[in-house]
Amino acid sequence: MKKIFIPLLGLLAGILIGTRFPLEIPASLSKYVALAALAALDTVVGGAKAGLQSRFDYKIFLSGFLINGLVAASIAYMGDKLGVELYMAAIVAFGVRIFQNISMIRVVIIEGIRDK
Repeated sequence: MKKIFIPLLGLLAGILIGTRFPLEIPASLSKYVALAALAALDTVVGGAKAGLQSRFDYKIFLSGFLINGLVAASIAYMGDKLGVELYMAAIVAFGVRIFQNISMIRVVIIEGIRDK
């Protein structure tokens, strides 16, 4: 099994668990949960890209998952304390990274098909 499927299987498992056991999240925590979801998606897409490039490493994947989430939550918390919507910066950063990684995945897949 290719290593690209590991992060994607984790994402699928998370979606299935989330739909099976829904939680109500208070509005005051919604921006933190949104950032955590984006951080997780960024890590999964980055892990899939690394798997396609034969560079996947579990330690990097897990540390990225945890550190991205902590940094994003810290930025949002600091913004709340300062009265500034800093979480938007994290949303933009994660969005850009997700689209860049998806673009790289597309290129690697197309090059792989073209080389065959």
